[in-house]
Amino acid sequence: MGERGTFHMIGNAHIDPVWLWDWREGFQEIKASFRSALDRMKEYPDFVFTCSSAAFYAWVEHNDPAMFEEIRQRVQEGRWALVGGWWVEPDCNIPGGEAFVRQGLYAQRYFQSRFGRVARVGYNPDSFGHAATLPQILLKSGMPYYTFMRPGPHEQNLPGRLFWWGSPDGSRVLTFRIPYEYTTWGKDLEVHVRKCLTEVKPPFDTLMCFYGVGNHGGGPTRENLESIRRLSADPELPELRLSHPEAYFEAVEGTPGIPAWHEELQHHASGCYAAHSGIKQWNRRAENALLLAEKLATLAHVRLGRPYPAQALEHAWKRVLFNQFHDILAGTSLEAAYEDARNELGEALSIASHVANDAAQALSWQVDIPAEEGMKPVVVFNPHPWAVRAEVELEYGGLKEGDALVDERGRQVPLQTVRSGATVSGWRKRLAFVAELPAFGHRLYRVKPAARPKAHPWVGAGENTLENRFYRLTLDPQSGAIASLYDKARDLEVFKGLGAQALVAEDRSDTWSHGVLRFDRFSGAFEAESVRLYEQGPVKAVLRVRSTYGRSVLLQDFTLYHDLPHLEVRVTLDWRERHKALKLAFPANLHFPQAAYEAPYGALTRPTNGEEEPGQGWADLSGVYRPTGAVHGLALLNDAKYSYSAEGHTLYLTVLRSPIYAHHDPYVPDPQQEYSYMDQGLQRFTYWLLPHAGSWEEAGLSRRALELHQRPVALVESYHAGELRPKASFLEVSPASVVPTVLKKAEDSDALVLRLYESTGRAARARVALPLLGRTLEADFGPYEIKTLLIPRGKGEVREVNLLEWEGSS
Repeated sequence: MGERGTFHMIGNAHIDPVWLWDWREGFQEIKASFRSALDRMKEYPDFVFTCSSAAFYAWVEHNDPAMFEEIRQRVQEGRWALVGGWWVEPDCNIPGGEAFVRQGLYAQRYFQSRFGRVARVGYNPDSFGHAATLPQILLKSGMPYYTFMRPGPHEQNLPGRLFWWGSPDGSRVLTFRIPYEYTTWGKDLEVHVRKCLTEVKPPFDTLMCFYGVGNHGGGPTRENLESIRRLSADPELPELRLSHPEAYFEAVEGTPGIPAWHEELQHHASGCYAAHSGIKQWNRRAENALLLAEKLATLAHVRLGRPYPAQALEHAWKRVLFNQFHDILAGTSLEAAYEDARNELGEALSIASHVANDAAQALSWQVDIPAEEGMKPVVVFNPHPWAVRAEVELEYGGLKEGDALVDERGRQVPLQTVRSGATVSGWRKRLAFVAELPAFGHRLYRVKPAARPKAHPWVGAGENTLENRFYRLTLDPQSGAIASLYDKARDLEVFKGLGAQALVAEDRSDTWSHGVLRFDRFSGAFEAESVRLYEQGPVKAVLRVRSTYGRSVLLQDFTLYHDLPHLEVRVTLDWRERHKALKLAFPANLHFPQAAYEAPYGALTRPTNGEEEPGQGWADLSGVYRPTGAVHGLALLNDAKYSYSAEGHTLYLTVLRSPIYAHHDPYVPDPQQEYSYMDQGLQRFTYWLLPHAGSWEEAGLSRRALELHQRPVALVESYHAGELRPKASFLEVSPASVVPTVLKKAEDSDALVLRLYESTGRAARARVALPLLGRTLEADFGPYEIKTLLIPRGKGEVREVNLLEWEGSS
């Protein structure tokens, strides 16, 4: 390093495969940008090109094998730098923890197989914020370095451009925030270089300076490279070295005094946590459907010897991963792009559904079910490695008066008929019951004729009240919100004010909500048209609230089950408003509140300052109940939304926003033109309210969220002999703070991969009982630690591997 310092000039072409164009146009631009970079290398022997996203390389390999061979050669020469060992540059707030793992698993293995090396630099220059848990995932995916740009210095003050970024488990990656821009638009780079010079602060005299036409691709131009040659002769400027990010990080890693940062990187474009409800819900469904399908397919593979559908599952995952690209999943692309996203995520969901059904049908066919006159068997699978009590609903034909549901030992189970999806005749019914299921296993239930069903007590209900042994719910007939939710066990009112009130806020911001941190300019609320008892029986009771605002209609089905400790609310919304946001408000009856949110493979607490925050499947407010001084909390779990806020003692779920599609400030929409607005029309989702004693760490929220997202699989069967008992468990993990998320076949062998993480920030020793393989093992977890265990089918040693399923922790 010379006395005047060094600028590592990073030639790149930031390529959005989808944004203000569809993926077909993006595909063409990738090829054009790659061709341009290869041509520049022939003209400038010292030019180095940097490019991320394994999906781009896979496209080129398939479509232009000759150009792909040129790229492979340049990688071998060290002139084409592989960065960003993920399938694309995704949104870095919305994907689940396992989705980030799969970004690395499939991309890094692709890079290794094609180029003989992996990317060592995580690379997301344009993503709109970065989850606090990413350093551990990056490091265990082979990337000790990270590069980003957003949030910028005007949005988050960091200790420097270069810093050690640490995640809650203690992992850290050396991280660089790009100065000014990742692209350059002018031909001459002098202005850009001199701006970057202002970022040089002793003792750090080495910097990365990015250049090249981007967003719609392009890359470095001849004029760019000629200007670098000219500026290199200026003795007042640092040495301008044509380089790549890994070379920069290796040069500065040993510099003493690099500061540390141990928090998330937020906020930029807070409106993106809620923008486009469709893409958010499709993503959540697809992630969970694939995880469930993998688990059932693994069980069928090991227990029955069925082929494991690895190729189909990988194809489906790659569809999901591509559509997690930041401008797709964030909701900022043009409207037509979401038709493509819906189709591709629909393909992934279809594959997951077929894989799960194939495995479940094969397994249930092997359950030993003796013939019995008039009896119909129902086999229910629990996809979770812990015992669950969960509602099961299934369509059923031929239920008769006097039929009863019994378990495998002949004990009657409360059964309720609810509204069927079929309206053509009365012989089709929809059955509802609460199943008690063993950990990752199955249980046989039977519908028996003329069994003299017991008179099970019904869930209590009135015109606007529900009651079970846990809660007494009262709805306000004017607003349709919760007037009272009384927690019997703790003798307290859960809410201080109206709960689940649907509030409408003014939102004139653009699609991203640039410069907006909160949506709290409330201008109205939904008002109830009716509150009526919709269903009642021994399993559950439902109050349906129909409320309206403007041209919009909101249905909320408030449900209490006889023996489940949560309030379920199924929402159907027909939204017709523009430039507005919809929030559900939950004012908790507590003092000194602390807000906690599920993050990708972790959790974190944030201030209750009203700012919009990204979260996964749950958010929680915990605090002190003043009359007793006891700590308690209220958890909000949902199956489709990612945007929350907390102000004082009130927790909010942001249901939607309705800006114009792909509208970016400072452009002012023409009032004479017609525009498409987001989230117009019908949508459905479900949320649970779970009051709990103690803090959020003691409530088992991450497991409960998985129970909401991955429901039991129920099949109406027939009689047949089989090798499986009527009730069996194949895998169980304890304690509850350790959350098993993945069971799959290994990528390189017939071993099994079990992935788990500690979910509460407290060290734990986990016990894994695996009757499926006749094994029991223990593993120690640090706070928020992710572990990947490679478990041989035979008697071989169980080994911990990294997230790529290779030896080594990183």
